[in-house]
Amino acid sequence: MTPGPGNLITDIPGLKVGNAQDDALKSGVTVLTADTPFTASVHVMGGAPGTRETDLLAADKTVSQVDALVLSGGSAFGLDACSGVMDALRSSGRGFRVGEAVVPIVPGAILFDLLNGGDKGWQHNPYAALGHAAFMAAGTEFKLGSAGAGTGALSGNLKGGLGSASLVLPSGATVAALVAANPLGSVTTPGDLHFWAAPFELNDEFGGVGPDGRAGLGLDLSSRKSVLTPTKGAARANTTIAIVATDATLSKAQCQRMAIAAHDGIGRAVVPAHSPGDGDLVFGVSIGTRAPQSPDAELGLVGHAAALCLSRAIARAVFLARPAAGDLLPCWIDIRQGNDDGAQP
Repeated sequence: MTPGPGNLITDIPGLKVGNAQDDALKSGVTVLTADTPFTASVHVMGGAPGTRETDLLAADKTVSQVDALVLSGGSAFGLDACSGVMDALRSSGRGFRVGEAVVPIVPGAILFDLLNGGDKGWQHNPYAALGHAAFMAAGTEFKLGSAGAGTGALSGNLKGGLGSASLVLPSGATVAALVAANPLGSVTTPGDLHFWAAPFELNDEFGGVGPDGRAGLGLDLSSRKSVLTPTKGAARANTTIAIVATDATLSKAQCQRMAIAAHDGIGRAVVPAHSPGDGDLVFGVSIGTRAPQSPDAELGLVGHAAALCLSRAIARAVFLARPAAGDLLPCWIDIRQGNDDGAQP
């Protein structure tokens, strides 16, 4: 397995991603869409999720395909980003048809970034406009790091961000991940230079500094985020929200199985993961353009690849985050520049 040409979720033909953000707000929205509806499901393992239209993604529910998926900052306010995406889809006549009515299907999930130093004194919820702008910006190229839903994300000890990664399987199918990483846990080992996901890194995609031989077993759970906001609910101000996708043809139930497997990627890249204060959620998507030769065997490999991609995407999100005025936490690049062990970013 090797990364796709862009090492992005848009290496899957047909998928598009758009970002929109407000730097003063320190928040934003990321939208995944395609020119035609695609099959999707979801699996939640965090204790504090914030979601919209996810019940319909269960295997027994009527609607099997969606028009877009939304990852947003803003906590519950950010769920309104889905409304902006719906408006954009409706204006082009896209959606689930019931007689003469057309209803765009746009599930979404949010992360909590209300205590990150940004200006949250809005009079009118800004997220519908951000969602609309993100949808309109959708294409095959998009920014990672401090962009879209990752604009104001914070991990346990470093600035979080938006990440993506892909793999091409021996069958020719592509699997990829897109993530907004804002976890309670740390994405790096004590000392902040080495990533927990380092064993899964390919082509120095997040610094090439390798595993930390002194990392221990995750016993050190110190968190700058918690220290900065000890009385402001830092234990609940978190979440890693992600999308894993493939061009292999999967049913809605199989998309959920891929999403379940992909959660291992969060556990490998974030310590601790899936806490009561995290809303950890993974959408599973199939664009359905490549029929698997051996469905059962390939589904297992697709799930494994999705977990690998998600681990790498989380590390890339933190690796690519960049400083901005008013930041509460340092970026990985700041730690790297202050380190003299000879590793190259």
